[in-house]
Amino acid sequence: MNNFKKVSVSEEARVELHDLLGLTGAEVSINALPAGASVPFVHSHKQNEEIYAVLEGEGKAVIDGESVALKAGDWVRIAPAAKRQFFAAADKGIKYICIQVKAGSLEGYTMGDAVV
Repeated sequence: MNNFKKVSVSEEARVELHDLLGLTGAEVSINALPAGASVPFVHSHKQNEEIYAVLEGEGKAVIDGESVALKAGDWVRIAPAAKRQFFAAADKGIKYICIQVKAGSLEGYTMGDAVV
């Protein structure tokens, strides 16, 4: 039995990794919006916080009505109840990773969770 799974993903507008990797504690997606595009809906979550990592480009997130500028290298954590929507810049696309995990579920991390 293997204790890992490796996949390669294509250059699609959105790739969800939960099924591809057999994830059991998180959802991870890779998202790309072309210049001037946006996620076509505002959403929140019941219990999952989201962590966004901007890989390329520029844009903004509107979170609870507040506009937050985004550029490559930025990381943003959004609480479950916050209403959010993402936009690419008018002249530049944006590519980002979204990691969803159940808020408050982290019991250990890094060396505290390691077995040596």
